[in-house]
Amino acid sequence: MLKYSQRLADAVKKARSELNLTQEEVANKCDTDVRTIINMEMGRGNPKLNTLFRVVRALKIDARELFDDPQSDSPSIRRVCLLINECSEEEAATLLPIIEAVLTALRTNKGIKIE
Repeated sequence: MLKYSQRLADAVKKARSELNLTQEEVANKCDTDVRTIINMEMGRGNPKLNTLFRVVRALKIDARELFDDPQSDSPSIRRVCLLINECSEEEAATLLPIIEAVLTALRTNKGIKIE
């Protein structure tokens, strides 16, 4: 269980830092006590599912970061997936041809240095 507590601690600290939030701000966003956030970041405690859910959502943490094999995706791929998951169906439909075109261009020009 220690491995999962450390994953949660690392993910919460990193996400909070990236969003430039204090522990108290996170606690307020999640309607929980600041000690809960402090304990999570220290790898202590066992948060209730509803608390964990609110923290993960507030900090926009990809749940796979907590539960999947940490080697399964790179940080960039996780971030892209998170952004896509936040899109509406209309936004995703608009982005799809753009993403496909960019990937085709990147893969076609692989090895060619653009300056």
